Amino acid sequence: MLERQGIVMNLKKLRRLYREEKLQVRRRGGRKRALGTRRPMLVPEAPNMHWSLDFVSDALTDGRRFRVLAVVEDYSRECLALIALAIVLGPMADKARPPSPDHGLSGSWRP
Repeated sequence: MLERQGIVMNLKKLRRLYREEKLQVRRRGGRKRALGTRRPMLVPEAPNMHWSLDFVSDALTDGRRFRVLAVVEDYSRECLALIALAIVLGPMADKARPPSPDHGLSGSWRP
């Protein structure tokens, strides 16, 4: 904040002034790191083993926002469905279905 006002001050001097005025120095949070080791994603060996779900959002020219649920088959990376949602009221993973029986129901969802 002081730099924005054009005041340049040594960090040690600034901390000394804070200590004299009994103020607390706000510290920024550190970088969040992943906990534990990550398991690599399994590459499907055949079509219709796994589908991935992802939300994509955008805005219309009048400022209204909308979201689209994209369902992608992991083996062929084919987009099976795009479900447009103006407002998402709850979890959509249990409401989404494959678009046609041609893609089979033997696979599993991957968020």
